[in-house]
Amino acid sequence: MASNPECNFRLAEDSSFGRNPVTCRMPAMAFPRLVVVASILFAALPGLSQPSIDYHQHLLSPSAVKLGSLPKPLTARDLIPLLDAAGVRRALVLSLAYQYGNPNRPPVADEYAEVRRENDWTTHQVAESPGLCGVDPLKSYAIAEIQRCAKDAYLHYGLKLHFGNSDVDMDNPRHVAQLRRVFRAADEHGMAIVIHMRPSVTRNRPYGAKEARTFVNKVLPSAPHVPIQIAHRARAGGFDDPSINSALSVFIDAIARHDPRMANLYFDICGVAGIGRWKEKRGLIAERIRQIGISRIVWGSDGAFGAGMNPVQAINAYQELPLTPEEFHKIDTNLTPYMR
Repeated sequence: MASNPECNFRLAEDSSFGRNPVTCRMPAMAFPRLVVVASILFAALPGLSQPSIDYHQHLLSPSAVKLGSLPKPLTARDLIPLLDAAGVRRALVLSLAYQYGNPNRPPVADEYAEVRRENDWTTHQVAESPGLCGVDPLKSYAIAEIQRCAKDAYLHYGLKLHFGNSDVDMDNPRHVAQLRRVFRAADEHGMAIVIHMRPSVTRNRPYGAKEARTFVNKVLPSAPHVPIQIAHRARAGGFDDPSINSALSVFIDAIARHDPRMANLYFDICGVAGIGRWKEKRGLIAERIRQIGISRIVWGSDGAFGAGMNPVQAINAYQELPLTPEEFHKIDTNLTPYMR
């Protein structure tokens, strides 16, 4: 994906979206014909790792195109051939609705109405498939939108939060208190939560072990019953930011201690391979994956627009990691509760 560490969607704090991402929710797509195409590709590519699900995808609505000054929309109809080419059967589509509340961009008129429209557009694109709702957790309408999404036939499966594009500051007690309310609301409605944890790079928000501990100790306990997916393995794409390792170590240490708060935690490795100087750190990336636990890792490719990689490119980079065939197979077949 894009080179900016906040590459959660390439809309806001992302070079491909004019450095101003938004938080929305996007549903998972399960198109039967993808299964057929994928089975053909499996036969054509013997011995290679083949993820069955893309756990981190985005679509681009006409409105989001204007918001991010991007060339053209990316619809479900456009995404399906890209997944087909990679042999990927399904995709978890994460709505970009949060982008409309991005404080790093100029204010959007009638903001909450635009957030609702973006989430609804995503719903229509992935009709009859599970989806995740997106919202800026710090907005006054955040709880109302979570409650609205919880009643949606396709978007009630989960919630997408982007701390970077929402300028969440884990050192701000008011932000932490609001996050607890948001997590509690998602938990009450049985909604999984996908989180881009890396705070704003544009505003140089602090990020490291201290902020990760605050998240684990004060926020995570507010959603004890639902799966939590940490996007980009707690980074914003790429492996160049030194603060990432200190933040990730907090999770690794808690997992090693069998901390019960880690019971429902997953990490997607979207953008971990293929961005920045990642090849120099392939050994460290593989080591961190093993420390987290292979059973907690899911693969994702991110939005195939702007400076982003398409699924084929993302798989090619991922397959260069020094993992064993057994480890690749486990990651490729991991199945989270919200994708069953």
